[in-house]
Amino acid sequence: MNILDMSLIEVSNLEKTYINEGVSTPALQGVSFRIEKGEFVAIMGPSGSGKSTLLHILGFLDQPTAGEYLFDGKSADEYSEEDLARIRNKRMGFVFQAFNLLPRTSILENVKLPLLYSDIPESRWRKLAQNAIEAVGLLHRIDHESSRLSGGEKQRVAIARALVLNPDVIFADEPTGNLDSKSGKVIMEILQKLHEENGHTIILITHETYTAEHAGRIITMRDGEIESDRKVEKRHEARDGFRK
Repeated sequence: MNILDMSLIEVSNLEKTYINEGVSTPALQGVSFRIEKGEFVAIMGPSGSGKSTLLHILGFLDQPTAGEYLFDGKSADEYSEEDLARIRNKRMGFVFQAFNLLPRTSILENVKLPLLYSDIPESRWRKLAQNAIEAVGLLHRIDHESSRLSGGEKQRVAIARALVLNPDVIFADEPTGNLDSKSGKVIMEILQKLHEENGHTIILITHETYTAEHAGRIITMRDGEIESDRKVEKRHEARDGFRK
């Protein structure tokens, strides 16, 4: 079955303006694109280009000033606050630069966290969390406290937490930003493997060309506008470096 059979995300003439003490600062200006189910898209640009603002809007963490955002064929304006909260929990997974883990809590309990807000029976939580932890190669450290992990391991836990509800889309905001190059490479290979083997839709925010080139498509932003939108010709091959 072809997973690229319909648009998961479509934005049209999206704008975002911040107003502070009477001063208007445009963050997004006329942004339009579509992302199909199963795509791996990198949104790339320098600091201040609008890429993080765009991610917040796509993840229902912020609202645009103007324009239209369709998620799975339905306008964001048509979703209630309850709908948006449910979509963020069940259909979207988030991976942030700062990890956002509970410090004195095990890997298992950190990964279980999204399940607390789901309608999945508690009897299934451990198995679902184990599956997600296994996918990032950390099953052998499942009971370790997150504060005892390296930066790369913490980010792998964050990815497992994002995976635990099998979301439609994973948003990764500068996931390698706090990591050394070796750990960053492992993280990108995990994301690439999740896309290639499991068909996850992944939207990556980054300012690094090498990181972006793990995706199949790169949208480059500058000054709140799309500068280019291109397919990646040469994909990096997945490695086995993250396997335990």
